[in-house]
Amino acid sequence: QVQLVESGGGLVQPGGSLRLSCEVSGLEYTHYAMGWFRQAPGKEREGVACYSNSDRRTAYVDSVKGRFTISRDPTKHTTFLQMNDLEPEDPAVYFCAGSVPFFPTESRTLEDIFSRQSEWESWGQGTQVTVSS
Repeated sequence: QVQLVESGGGLVQPGGSLRLSCEVSGLEYTHYAMGWFRQAPGKEREGVACYSNSDRRTAYVDSVKGRFTISRDPTKHTTFLQMNDLEPEDPAVYFCAGSVPFFPTESRTLEDIFSRQSEWESWGQGTQVTVSS
């Protein structure tokens, strides 16, 4: 079973940077997708960024485009979320998620499953990100 463990959360000032890490274990497929989601108090969980190892595509929610970057190190089984220029809207618990296996098609792309949380069967416990001056 795929297991995910997030780390790297903390308190940062507005405009600051933070990098989250997700250590992955139990991955037995070459074709998969990894993503970052977040949930703020009183709000629904939303997708932030995701990556497909099948076709090397990435997807981001509009609010973080140009500020956040998802990346991975397959040899170390780790997925990262680099967060720059953090804003007051960004504080939340950030979760790492996996969709294993993931075989993208013309009718089922990474962008398609990004908004469908049911497509992501593996979840980490979350790491808190706080933005405050």
